[in-house]
Amino acid sequence: MLVTTTERVEGYQVKRIMGQVFGVVVRSRSIVGNVAAGLRSLAGGEITEYTRLVEDTRRHAIDRMVENARVVGGNAVVMMRFDSSEMGQTMSEVVAYGTAVVLDPPPPE
Repeated sequence: MLVTTTERVEGYQVKRIMGQVFGVVVRSRSIVGNVAAGLRSLAGGEITEYTRLVEDTRRHAIDRMVENARVVGGNAVVMMRFDSSEMGQTMSEVVAYGTAVVLDPPPPE
């Protein structure tokens, strides 16, 4: 399924707007991950434990959003965005959201 942050997809026509769709993931960081990340933060630089967690969580949120777009009959999601928030001190929420649409393919040349 096509997922884009733009409103239009060059060469395609929006045949139907199916509505807003989203995918939500809430993840907690383990004690071991927190300790490892805390030690790494003392030295400075990237905290790879958290980078992987954030990347995986965003991919999972997109997968859920895509599934919800399929459920409502869409074949693409336009205007996709992310939002995130902290829930307590060890949990974070990531939401991927956009508009599910049905795109007509470009005409043959």
